[in-house]
Amino acid sequence: MGKLKALGSRVGSMPAKVKAAPKVAEGFYSSPAWRALVADRKRDPDYHLALQRAKPGERMILDHKVERKDGGADLDPANTEWLTFSEHQSKTAKARAARAQGRTWGGGSKV
Repeated sequence: MGKLKALGSRVGSMPAKVKAAPKVAEGFYSSPAWRALVADRKRDPDYHLALQRAKPGERMILDHKVERKDGGADLDPANTEWLTFSEHQSKTAKARAARAQGRTWGGGSKV
């Protein structure tokens, strides 16, 4: 049997990379209650400890120890901790991986 030589690809060429959609923060994080909690927590010692861990110019993020998606309390100061941006990225990746495997991950800043 012969090969079909005249039939070209119907798909065409694909782009080398597909850009991710820009992240859109949940409305909760713009709420007056959350903004007030962030302002209050900036006075706590763990904010200054996180600043010491941060790289020059690195952002600080008030993070939920147990993520809201996993049932963590929205506005409980005991469920929040200050993380550097890089610490937050690492923790979020671990939580997503655990959630994808059907587990919840209640890890704190010890990433």
